[in-house]
Amino acid sequence: MADIIYTYKDSVYANITNKCNCRCTFCIRFLKDGIGNADTLWHQQNPSKEEVIKTIREYDFTGYSELVFCGYGEPTCALDILLAAAKVAKEEKGLKVRLNTNGLGNEENGRNIVPELASVVDSISISLNAPDSAAYEKVTRPLVENAFDKMVDFARKAKDSIGQVKWSIVDVLPKEDIEKCRRLSEETGIDLRIRHFT
Repeated sequence: MADIIYTYKDSVYANITNKCNCRCTFCIRFLKDGIGNADTLWHQQNPSKEEVIKTIREYDFTGYSELVFCGYGEPTCALDILLAAAKVAKEEKGLKVRLNTNGLGNEENGRNIVPELASVVDSISISLNAPDSAAYEKVTRPLVENAFDKMVDFARKAKDSIGQVKWSIVDVLPKEDIEKCRRLSEETGIDLRIRHFT
């Protein structure tokens, strides 16, 4: 089985599913099998809720204050596992919980999941990837129609309910697109983080 928990830089991550509703052109999972101390993040079979919770309960989080749900899939594609595991991380381990997401969880689950997330998630990082719908479709190749608008709507709802929300882009974008992303950040009141592509 692939690693459910792994460390990268100064953080601990939970890899709860390989399912994703995007096929981003730059996705790290198409370049290598693992990140950080994980040999592989490719699950032969996605872990069960029980397996994820057991792994979190048994993991020694000494020196860490946060668990980040981010792996080789979109965590909201395994929403029931995400919610249950985040609850354990907060209540039993005393950790803050961050969700790294593509922002398409509402569409994936057929409802507004933000209120459910707000009960167990302290902060959210949303992969913006592009400044408008046309560029987003080209780069992200989502399996969802009108994905850009739905992602922005999710971000606004998350900002209202959770507060600690950031957009994330990779520095491979053209400068003009990065500037457009900055403008969207200002319009939505959501901070923008520019990550270095590794």
